[in-house]
Formats: sequence, C-alpha cells, structure tokens
Amino acid sequence: MRHLLLLIAACLLLPLGAFAQYEEDTENGVVSLAGKEGFSIATKKGDFVFKPYLLVQTSASVNYYDDEGLDPAYNQDNIHNTGFAIPYAVLGFTGKAFNRVTFNLSINAAGSGGNILQQAWFDYEVKESFAIRVGKFKTPFTHAYLTTLGETLMPTLPVSLTSSVILPYSLNAVTPNIGTGFDLGVEVHGLVNKKFGYEVGIFNGTGSSVNTASKTFSDDWHIPSLLYAGRLTYMPKGIMPATQGNPNRLREDKLLFGLSSSLNVESESESTNDFRAGAEFAMLKNRLYLGAEIYYMQVGFTKRQKIDETYHYLGGYVQGGYFVFDRLQATARYDFFNRNGLDTNGFLNMPAVGFNYFFRGCNLKLQAMYQFIGRAGHDRQLDRDNDDLGLAMHSGTVMLQYTF
Repeated sequence: MRHLLLLIAACLLLPLGAFAQYEEDTENGVVSLAGKEGFSIATKKGDFVFKPYLLVQTSASVNYYDDEGLDPAYNQDNIHNTGFAIPYAVLGFTGKAFNRVTFNLSINAAGSGGNILQQAWFDYEVKESFAIRVGKFKTPFTHAYLTTLGETLMPTLPVSLTSSVILPYSLNAVTPNIGTGFDLGVEVHGLVNKKFGYEVGIFNGTGSSVNTASKTFSDDWHIPSLLYAGRLTYMPKGIMPATQGNPNRLREDKLLFGLSSSLNVESESESTNDFRAGAEFAMLKNRLYLGAEIYYMQVGFTKRQKIDETYHYLGGYVQGGYFVFDRLQATARYDFFNRNGLDTNGFLNMPAVGFNYFFRGCNLKLQAMYQFIGRAGHDRQLDRDNDDLGLAMHSGTVMLQYTF
C-alpha cells in the first residue's frame, strides 16, 4: 500500500511538463518523418491533417542454447528458434483535427489475437502543458519502449526488459517481466518550457494482447486492480527526439533524464502486486547516441496466495551508437539482469554488438547484431543453470526494415 500512496503523492506534485519523448514528427511512435518528404492529406484551412504510414520488418535469426533445459533422450538440438520472421508489419495513420485533437490507429498484421491492434488512441490538448490521451498506447515506462519503433538502436529490445523473472512458485498467468509496453488506459501529459515533461496514467495492466475490460477490485487494498504509472523527464536542451539513430539527425545536441514508476495491482490473475521503478538517460550529440537505464521490480503476493515473501529484481543496460559514415552506424550494448532476484547471488551479463545501415533515398534500413548471454556470481550450479533457461547463449539477427 505504501507504494501506491507514494505514487499518488508523486503524481499530485508533478510539475506541468511534456509527453516527453515525442515531438510532432514521431507522434505515431512507429515511423519518424524527420527529414522525409512524407505525404499527407489536409483541408485547405489546415484544420484537418491525415498521414498514413507503414513499417515492415523482415528478419533472419540464429539462436544457440546451452545444454541446460535440453533433454538428450529426445535428441533435442542446441539450435532453436532459428529461421526467418516478420516481427512487425504495421499499417497505420495518424493525424490532427481542429488544432487540438490528434489521433493514431495502427494494425500489426504480423501479430495475433489482441496484438493485431497495435495502437488506437486520440489525444486532446487543452494547452501545451495539459493534454489527455485515451485508448491503447505505450505506457510511460522506460526509454527503450518509448523510442520510435523503427528507430531503435538494435533489432531486439534488452533481454532485461522482455524476459520473465524466475519465481519459486507457479502463478495463474505468465510470470511477470519488467517491461510494460502497450496497454489500454487514459493518461494526462504535458510540456513546460520545452524542458520539463510528465505523463501520469491508469491502465488495465493486462498488456498489449488484451483489448477488453477484464480486471476486478483489489481484495487487499480495496482499489481497482489496475496499472498506475507515472513518468517525469527533464530535457535541458529542448525536446529529445524519440530516436536512437537517424541519418537525418546528425546535428542534434539533446539530453534527457527521466524517472518513472508503476504499480500493477493484483496482476497475473490476481496473484501478485508488481511495483516497478526506473531511471533513464539519453543523449544525442551530432553523430553519437548514448542511452542508459536501470529498473527495479518488487513482486509481492496477494493475501489469498498465503505467501509472505516478496521478491526483488534489478536490471538495466548501457548502449551507444556512432555514425562512422553518414549512413553507417556502429552499435554496442551491455545488458544485465538479476533474473533470480536480489536474494539469490548471480546475474546475467549480456553484451551485444552490431551495425545499422540506412540506404539512401528509399527508406530501407539494415540492422545486424550479435548477443552473448553469460552468467556470473552464482553460489550454486542449480541457480546458474536456472538463470538462463529459455534464453539463447549465442544469438545473431539480421533485419531489413522498410518505412513509409
């Protein structure tokens, strides 16, 4: 309960500020129009603007798993999840009406179930320092997720955000992971002096795969069992573009510092209450991009589970990219994750290297990366073996992306 009270108090004390990482040309969260001609339909008065966009990603991956978790009796191979994939095939449109309402709808044809509807929201701006967004969109947590999808440094997100944690108990739903991603809800956000930003929202807490109202009321805290989230940012050099590398932005000088937290009340089918907190940094300086985050999650069981323990997890990453040439960006990332929890020694260390090549004049982007997942500091071999279950020790990905 103390986490909820702290979160509510922080939200009430927030300075009026910005929907921090987005500026007008990246508002759809999928494709940046920076430096591109683009195309739009508009009325003569300019009171209505309609912009279609497209993103298609095709990838080839090779993943090698160590022997833990493989059953030799079934002749299981170390090579799994290898071949070709289409991570995203997004068709959408965004626009603005009456100089106050912005809207966005995007369909991911490569998704399944509720994930097919990637985004669907409208945003009403009372003034620059106060706007309301309603629908399905990115929750205000972590720079990695809030970056424009087509402008991420590497073709895969940090494992510390996407991999589920290890718990010694079975839950009624998938074990939680630190990243929250897309969700349905309502958010208040704004911008002050082009430097200070805030986002405060309430979401279902069921993630991007559920587009229906399915939550209940908390038996423990007697409040709606929803996701309560907030984010503060400071951008001393003006609005930070939501990019981790763009050949049309080689003369930027921007900084971003951010703090965020969330509380998912009775998540995982009413079995746990998940508290998250994070700190982030991002910088664009001409050809150089640098980013770093650290995040924490506490998993506490509800009273009906009759389990008194709480579990604490820590993860983060440091990453950077540099345009060696105008169209070639060298990339590197170090990712770490205390997947077993802070009460158990040992963590995953996950270095990755790669490059991005932006084809001139045709909106094609080629990404390639290699990642190694190592383990360090474990007291017992069992803890060491469990820590990377389901994760590839060696992985390589090549992805070709087209945007319009």
